[in-house]
Amino acid sequence: MKKTINALKFPFVFLLVLVALVACDKEFNVIESDVLGKDNANFTTGDTLLPVVAYNQKLSALQINRLGSTSTTGAAAASLLGVYNDPAYGLTKASIISQVTPTSFNPDFGENPQVVSVVLNIPYYSTANGTDDEGHVTYKLDSLYGNTEQPIKLTIYQNNYFLRDFDPNSVAENSQNYYSNGSSDSNSALTGTSTILFDNHIVNVDTPIFVDNEFIPSNEAIVIETGEGDDAVTSRSEPAFRVELDNDFWQQTILDKQDDPVLSNANNFKNYFRGLYFKAETLGIDDGSMILLNLASSKATITITYEKGPTDARTESTYTLNFSGNRLTTFINNFTTNLENGDAASGDEKLYLKGMEGSMAIVDLFSGDVDCDGDGIPDMDALECFKQTYRQTDENGEYRFDPLTRRFLLKRLINEAHLIINEDEDMNTGDDEDYHKYDRIYAYDLENKASTIDYIVDQSGNTVNPVNSKIISLGQRNSEGTFKIRLTQHLNNILLNDSTNTKIGLVLSTNVNYTNNSKILNSANNVDAIPTASIISPRGTILYGSKGIPEKEDKKLQLKIFLSKGKED
Repeated sequence: MKKTINALKFPFVFLLVLVALVACDKEFNVIESDVLGKDNANFTTGDTLLPVVAYNQKLSALQINRLGSTSTTGAAAASLLGVYNDPAYGLTKASIISQVTPTSFNPDFGENPQVVSVVLNIPYYSTANGTDDEGHVTYKLDSLYGNTEQPIKLTIYQNNYFLRDFDPNSVAENSQNYYSNGSSDSNSALTGTSTILFDNHIVNVDTPIFVDNEFIPSNEAIVIETGEGDDAVTSRSEPAFRVELDNDFWQQTILDKQDDPVLSNANNFKNYFRGLYFKAETLGIDDGSMILLNLASSKATITITYEKGPTDARTESTYTLNFSGNRLTTFINNFTTNLENGDAASGDEKLYLKGMEGSMAIVDLFSGDVDCDGDGIPDMDALECFKQTYRQTDENGEYRFDPLTRRFLLKRLINEAHLIINEDEDMNTGDDEDYHKYDRIYAYDLENKASTIDYIVDQSGNTVNPVNSKIISLGQRNSEGTFKIRLTQHLNNILLNDSTNTKIGLVLSTNVNYTNNSKILNSANNVDAIPTASIISPRGTILYGSKGIPEKEDKKLQLKIFLSKGKED
């Protein structure tokens, strides 16, 4: 029986391949006849370059609360903390202000409760990557940036600024948004009506809750030992920022408030204890590391362990707080590269994509007039020329429209269309040739604040490893520093369905799976929101724009179309 199966393997595989070829051939013939027309059965293929305009858009006053995560889950969790010195752009400091909330209210702490220990635990984003010599799981940190050997100063203060849930100036009681103020020299945020300086809202500035003058995030597993002797138990968990806090502070702040209304519900508590301020600072030199904290994790907690009961029968219990309230990340920028709005009419020579409060690029696929008839004089709107070149027309010069399919008929078929984008090979990478190896560019429909149709139909999504996700629509950086952004369906939608020609936004993203948007305060143009993934992506890159540089003409941004057309076209 086994020999019979082996004998059938080759014919069976050959049959499958043959069927697939026939199916593909049949499908192509249908497309050929529908798009090129029955009189154009003979066709040729080729490629062409369309002129585009790409320019820079400086970003400021970006929404910094309710930010999502660049982790694979995309949960609303991410908060950047630390110092990041981008070789091409310069320094950014990121600090966190967050409310904390008890997991239960109206607690009964028992008789004579006394704090034994207080532990703050906030997980990093990490991935198991093997085992050590003793068989224990080892980890790598997924969202750690910068100089991981240079420590920073981390101070945790009690914050006294109340983070509101709702905007009091909104008639519809909209949620309160907080916006970045990166040009400031202190940790601050904008509300739309005022500026908050968080250093002015510290409770007991001379007695912080915690200080670490040599903070470096560790990828070591958290090891916890409980019990003694034969009852000893050792547990291990993923890497986290885990420290012990002062017992007396939490005794006075929490346990001594038993039966007080401040512990009766969330609103009372948040007004009483307005949260924590995690302040990141440099130590002597402008360098350090920045990490993404998972504040929405169930393991992101402040755990107060206390004893209670009579002297001769003391027992232990715990009271836990989490970070389920409002939180925001502030930025302080000290850039060495000047970021400014670009030339929307002529385009820019270079494009600056910088995360956090940085910069993005805008691509206008059909801008201004072009020479459509080849006489050397720009005489037609670029979009209209594009339609005229690809659509069929009748004897009156009107575009032919099929009422059955409700689509325009084409004389040229766009097989593939890509934005070809080249990285500036001369940008500063800190002498690390692989510094930009895993950069991803997220391209999106700027006007609708949504993913492109090419992104939506892309079946190469990878929820486990975002670096390798959506690689058809958002091409990965190759070894030469070139990106290919697929816009095939985007252009076909314009031709066939007369969809709106929307501009394309380009941002740098560490997770192209995460497509939510965050608002921009008082935007003066049509860019009033930005992909949230860009705000929580510290990295930056520099690309060649659409305005060619004489010695780098072959590097400028271009739109390349691979097409099929009738031989007589």
